[in-house]
Amino acid sequence: MNVWKWLTTADPSPKYTTGKIGRIAARFFLFLVIVTLIQSLLAATPLRPYAASWWGSALVVFALYIPFARILILDTPGANRQAQGFGRGAAAKPSAAAVRRKERNRFAGVRKGPPSGGRGGRR
Repeated sequence: MNVWKWLTTADPSPKYTTGKIGRIAARFFLFLVIVTLIQSLLAATPLRPYAASWWGSALVVFALYIPFARILILDTPGANRQAQGFGRGAAAKPSAAAVRRKERNRFAGVRKGPPSGGRGGRR
C-alpha cells in the first residue's frame, strides 16, 4: 500500500489499535519534521529574529497546522463518528416516521377560521 494513502485514510475500527496509534504517531512525526524544516529555513533568512521568538514559532506552527489539520484529526473519535454516518448530513433523507410526524404536526395549534355563512360569515 502507498505510504501517503496509508497516512491519509482513516482506520475503520472504532477502538485504538496499535495500527491506529502508529498512524497517529506517524502523522504527528511528519508534522513535526515539516515544522522543524520550515523553522530552520526561516532561520537562514533575514526573518531569523522573528522566527526565533516564541510568537514567531507559534505563527509558523499555526500556519502549518491549518493544512495539516484534516490529516491530523482523521482517527479521532469525533472524526470517526462523522465518517461512519452517525452524524446526519444535509443529504440524509428523513425517515418515514419523521415525515408523518411533521405532516401531523403541521397545523397543530392553528385555530380554524370563521365558518362561511351563518352569523359569522363574510362581511
